[in-house]
Amino acid sequence: MNIIDTFFGAVRCLEMPRFDDRRGSFIKCYNESEFRRCGMEASFRESYFSISEKNVIRGMHFQIPPADHEKLVSVSFGAVRDVVLDIRKGSPTFGKAAGIILSAENNYALFIPRGFAHGFLSLEDHTIMNYLVTCGHSPEHDKGILWNSFGCDWGVSDPLLSERDRALIPLDEFNSPFIYHGE
Repeated sequence: MNIIDTFFGAVRCLEMPRFDDRRGSFIKCYNESEFRRCGMEASFRESYFSISEKNVIRGMHFQIPPADHEKLVSVSFGAVRDVVLDIRKGSPTFGKAAGIILSAENNYALFIPRGFAHGFLSLEDHTIMNYLVTCGHSPEHDKGILWNSFGCDWGVSDPLLSERDRALIPLDEFNSPFIYHGE
């Protein structure tokens, strides 16, 4: 597993091991000992995936304490522009977003720690996004930031959004419970 630098030191882009032969490919999505070797620890509790059509935006989602969690996301079919937003009070990058392409071709995974909102734009039809999270879904702690309220250029003017995502609050109205403690 290789680590690729990101804009945020706490957010890690991981190039997952890929093995190709005449039958196809085999990709190791998670390996606890490799995670630890790279200075990360996570105890994943839930796994799920979403299937999205082109120009769908899902996000920007997170859970607040005490049900906050870390995520490991990857794409097994298609491609996304994955975006993380720093929502940690006192952080030098509070309110800043950064994106990276995750695809079935590049076999990258993104580790997103607590204090970051997460979302993505599907770049292809039938894109499959995989999630590992360290806490189960808690509807009363499930929150989000409006996709177009923090200056991110998504590259699409009229995305397909859920009603929930359309109704999220803008970043400037969010009182974050996350505190920056250095990286």
